[in-house]
Amino acid sequence: MNDEDRNDELIAAAGALATDISPERDLWPGIAENISRPRRSRWTPMLAQAAAVILLVGASSGVTYLAVKGDQQPAQIISPDLIFEQASFSGSNALGPDYIEVRRDMVAQLELDLARLSPEARTDVEKNLQLIRNAIAEINKALEAEPTNVLLQDLLVRTYQDEFTVMKQVGGLTQRVMSRNDI
Repeated sequence: MNDEDRNDELIAAAGALATDISPERDLWPGIAENISRPRRSRWTPMLAQAAAVILLVGASSGVTYLAVKGDQQPAQIISPDLIFEQASFSGSNALGPDYIEVRRDMVAQLELDLARLSPEARTDVEKNLQLIRNAIAEINKALEAEPTNVLLQDLLVRTYQDEFTVMKQVGGLTQRVMSRNDI
C-alpha cells in the first residue's frame, strides 16, 4: 500500500463523518454570562500585594517592639573564673630582676658615655634624665594612691621606655663622636 492510497482512504473516512454535531446541552447561556460579566481590574492584584506588604511590615515592627520592650531587665554581669593580680610599679623591687639588671648595666654604660661628652652636653643629658626620673617618682606616688589607674600605669611604662631611649641615644652619640676620623 502506498501513501496515495492511504490518503484517499483517510479523505473518504473524513467525508463520511457527520458535519452537523449538536451539543448535548445548550452552551450559549454560559458564554453569554462570561461576555457580560465585568473583567477584573489590573489594580486589584497590586493593591492586594501592597496591603500584604504593609501588614507584614506592621507585624514585624510590632514583634520587634515587644521583643525590645520585654528585654528591659538589667543586664546580668558574669564574673570570670580567672583571678587577675594587679601589677604594681611603685618601688624598684616591683620591677622585676631582669629590668633591674638591664637598667644597672645601662646606667654603668651611661657613666662611661657621659665621661666622653663635653661638659655642656653632659649637663644637658643629666638634666633630661633627672626630669625623667622625677616624673617616674611622681607617677609612682600617684599609683600608690590609685593603683588601678590604667592611664598612670601606661604613662609609667612609657616614661621608663623614655629613660632607656635617652640612655641608648647617649651611647650612640658617643660612638659617633669616637668613630669620626675626619678630625
